[in-house]
Amino acid sequence: MAADTTDIDDIREQARRWLADDPDPASRDELTAVLDGLPASAPELADRFAGPLTFGTAGLRGPLRAGPNGMNLAVVTQAAAGLVTWLAAQGGTGPLVIGYDARHGSREFAERTAQVATGAGRPALLLPRPLPTPVLAYAVRHLGGVAGVMVTASHNPPQDNGYKVYLGAELGGELGAGAQIVPPADAGIEAAIRSVGPLTQVPLGEPGQVLGDDLVASYVERATAVIDPGGSRDLTVAYTPLHGVGAAVLTAAFARAGFPTPGVVPDQAEPDPAFPTVSFPNPEEPGAVDRLIALADSTGADLAIANDPDADRCAVVVRDDRGGWRMLRGDEVGVLLADHLMRRGVTGLYATTIVSSSLLRAMCAARGLPYDETLTGFKWIVRAGGGSAPLVFGYEEALGYCVAPEHVRDKDGITAALTVAELAAGLKAQGRTLTDRLDELAAEFGVHHTDQLSVRVDDLRVIADAMARIRAHTPATLLGHPVDSVRDLLPESDVVILRTATARVVIRPSGTEPKLKAYLEVVEPVVDGDVRTARSRAASAVAALRAEVGAALGI
Repeated sequence: MAADTTDIDDIREQARRWLADDPDPASRDELTAVLDGLPASAPELADRFAGPLTFGTAGLRGPLRAGPNGMNLAVVTQAAAGLVTWLAAQGGTGPLVIGYDARHGSREFAERTAQVATGAGRPALLLPRPLPTPVLAYAVRHLGGVAGVMVTASHNPPQDNGYKVYLGAELGGELGAGAQIVPPADAGIEAAIRSVGPLTQVPLGEPGQVLGDDLVASYVERATAVIDPGGSRDLTVAYTPLHGVGAAVLTAAFARAGFPTPGVVPDQAEPDPAFPTVSFPNPEEPGAVDRLIALADSTGADLAIANDPDADRCAVVVRDDRGGWRMLRGDEVGVLLADHLMRRGVTGLYATTIVSSSLLRAMCAARGLPYDETLTGFKWIVRAGGGSAPLVFGYEEALGYCVAPEHVRDKDGITAALTVAELAAGLKAQGRTLTDRLDELAAEFGVHHTDQLSVRVDDLRVIADAMARIRAHTPATLLGHPVDSVRDLLPESDVVILRTATARVVIRPSGTEPKLKAYLEVVEPVVDGDVRTARSRAASAVAALRAEVGAALGI
């Protein structure tokens, strides 16, 4: 009991020091209420002070709450002060460009970042309203920013927010101009953040320059340039932004490109930080696109598209052969886009990640195009090949696509949606569909069936134990075939890759959520053009592989 009392006293003292430096009256009141609830509130208080949110290559992300282990005005002030200090230490010139989505606290955090920048003598350019992440990534390149900050938690739960950092050409180099940071920049910024003194001594300047709508118009104009101006535009599209910030920009881009304006799910059209109609604001989650499918049915849509809340991801839903609807996997959309660009004669480097389908590799090999694969994350994809050939397309299986790296050097759900629409409209003019094109690719390269075993946990030790188990007791066979290749990417990355003659498994913890993920792939040849039978065999094999991998992980 004495030890428990000592722990409580220590955390209480940490909380009191925090309160003395917290610039936000609302979060001070929140933390005071937790203190007043002691000793019953001790576990919650301990969690809030378990340690600071760590600034990594994904920036900051966490729950909105007072204390160092949460997203709040104090944490954002400290992060902004560390960032501008680091930029100055690197000799970086030029403005800091700042964007934000419509989540709770996003605008306030963006405005505080601008004040910290101007207080340090650096110009700050603030996007005019809540806008998609790719608009911010575009703005960093377009405006010559030294860096960019996007305040967003992407598709995390409603109670979260986040803080992503991009570098301009001066500090990011040619490949990283307008891209998210990679090591060692993340460690340098983290060290600068930890060196920030009392927040009361961080100078705050003017609110910065709020940019006009001409920036958004410029993004839309460049976005529509990624597709062929002479292609078919006969396509009916149903769309949802999932209560996020994508609708105005996407519909403007479709209109400028000459497509009919997509029908938008009415009760998901406007930004709403509560995300009231979905249990989880991620188009991949079960039930998230139910309203979209209902709209597509009622309007006779040819295609249904969803963005995640910050519109950097794009989900595509198509009619199946029974008249229903199914969401295409990220790998399916990725190879469709790659194939489309290849057929348009776009030459250069095509890239994906180690957890994506191996089909893109096969396509590039057959068509004589350079290929590379990277660790997960677009910060790596846009740097693929190390400059050996210009990147022209990159994708990751988690619904992220970069179809115009010279426009946005990150995943971009708006330009991806436009390019999918261009492909679908062209196929429709021929009396064909996206699934027909997928069948063509399968007939040529074999069925590459991918799936994922994903387990969300409350205790991160479950993930650590599972990774330790697969390393200590690696299966000798999968689906009855010997495991002939085992790659462990430690210490660079916590990833284990298993291969047989016909299957591949990639196991890793998620970098942004408390999840363990196993990415599964089976390659099944197509015999005598019978794609349907090959797909059935591959689906059965992947289901069996899922069970075997789950057992090996102990989950």
